[in-house]
Amino acid sequence: MATSTQWIKQSDVWGSMASSLCLAHCLATPFLFAAHTGHVHGHHSSPLWWGFLDIVFIVISFVAVFWSVKNTSKKWMKLALWSFWAVLAGIILNEKLQFIALAEALIYVPSIALVILHLYNRRYCQCLTENCCTKADEL
Repeated sequence: MATSTQWIKQSDVWGSMASSLCLAHCLATPFLFAAHTGHVHGHHSSPLWWGFLDIVFIVISFVAVFWSVKNTSKKWMKLALWSFWAVLAGIILNEKLQFIALAEALIYVPSIALVILHLYNRRYCQCLTENCCTKADEL
């Protein structure tokens, strides 16, 4: 029980780490597969485990946003965290299912935004008491 409580208290740390790792994953992908194409001719797909990392990052990010939103003192932070998570999840889903053509660099915007929002939330928007998220404190 103490472990889950500790994780909840550190949800912004986990969220910023997951978003940072997601960003590093997205930045590294073109370089890794450009180097890989020199070794394997005619093989244009990434390994299954590499694509699975997107799902792992988005799930960790979802849990982190869920708990960060429950513990933030600012209403706008709740909206911002969920909005950027939804955009990130939408871009990843679109990448997997190829609904519409999007620029690859578009994924950097919600990833960077989530890192910044989690760090900001951790520093300035934490509920320190049971009653901190009252209507007067939300603005």
